[in-house]
Amino acid sequence: MSDLNTRIPSGNDVTQRSDTKPSFSENLFERTLYPENLQAAWKQVRANKGAAGVDGMIIDEFPEWARTGGWKQTLNDLNKGCYKPAPVRRVEIDKPDGGTRRLGIPTVKDRVIQQAIAQVLTPIFDPEFSNNSFGFRPRRNGQQAAIQVQQIIKKGRRISVDIDLSKFFDRVNHDLLMTLLSRKVKDKRLLKLIGLYLRAGVMDKHRFEESREGVPQGGPLSPLLANIMLDPLDKELEKRGHKFARYADDFTILVKSQRAGKRVLFSISKYLQQRLKLVINSTKSKVVKTSESKFLGFTFQLGRIQWHPKTLCAFKQRILELTNRNWGVSMKYQLFKTSQYIRGWINYFGIANCYQLCVDLDCWIRRRVRMAYWRQWRKPRTKVRNLMRLGVPVKIAVACGITSTKSRRFKRRPMA
Repeated sequence: MSDLNTRIPSGNDVTQRSDTKPSFSENLFERTLYPENLQAAWKQVRANKGAAGVDGMIIDEFPEWARTGGWKQTLNDLNKGCYKPAPVRRVEIDKPDGGTRRLGIPTVKDRVIQQAIAQVLTPIFDPEFSNNSFGFRPRRNGQQAAIQVQQIIKKGRRISVDIDLSKFFDRVNHDLLMTLLSRKVKDKRLLKLIGLYLRAGVMDKHRFEESREGVPQGGPLSPLLANIMLDPLDKELEKRGHKFARYADDFTILVKSQRAGKRVLFSISKYLQQRLKLVINSTKSKVVKTSESKFLGFTFQLGRIQWHPKTLCAFKQRILELTNRNWGVSMKYQLFKTSQYIRGWINYFGIANCYQLCVDLDCWIRRRVRMAYWRQWRKPRTKVRNLMRLGVPVKIAVACGITSTKSRRFKRRPMA
């Protein structure tokens, strides 16, 4: 997009500060609108893809819209201070453990602006975030958080304090968040723009809803704002000497006894409610053995990282959907989608010590794929021909292909 810039900065340009001046001495609003910063933001938004916002514009349509003057008008409105972000489009997705998660999808142009803001603010806030925070940060991920929990357990802390924040992203207090932001951001124009995004509202099935609290998930700025909101919690836990790991609003505190765990659960819940104005889900918040806890889809048996039973159940359910014999798509596409999902899943959950489970899953998935092939081949002649093509002896291919009884080898058997 030539309208956004002529030079694309390197990764260090947008994640590391090269100056030593205080952050508030910079004109952050102007830095946000630097052409090179906007170009880098557009590249990131394009790479993330994503659905259209309330205006219906998709990613591929944005460059043409920008070239025909739309982006120039947006920049003029931003500089004049009269820009008004569009409401986010409400989308609900299923959560692996049941229920739904509400997302807010901004328009493409608002995603570009939010990404540009995040690129300017991340180098200012991120260096002072806690080392125990792993969510939505450069060079940090959920696997590192799980490994840290494992290391803490090996030091004798085998009781987990799991505190569940009820609808955290929907209940962030705007005034408190803006106060935390203003401690480092002194540019009033940028603070005003962020405030406009927080109060932009939501379109839910053609009905507008005001957003008086919350940071809708789905925008590029939301993860950073969530970390800014929860950074005081990290600092408080460190001040009290607790051992913990946090990924966004999912965190666990490790202690040595049930008694200590109950004390920590009570005191930290009180801190979250009174100081950060957050709501605690009392039914899901608990003190349990680490072998019974769930953190980022993992549990911990004898200090080893394992898949939580709900994680494995969700994986198998998705494989059942992808290998459904009645899907009505080609086997090539079915195998592609199945392989894509398995690779993505194992890239994250592969750190678990579950070798035998992997072997069992492999056998089960292969059986599911064979069943899908068997259903698509349908006619006995096609079955026999394809089996022979795969190297099956003629007699066995004919015996399997013409039988009217379901062969044991193609029956789905429940995994142990």
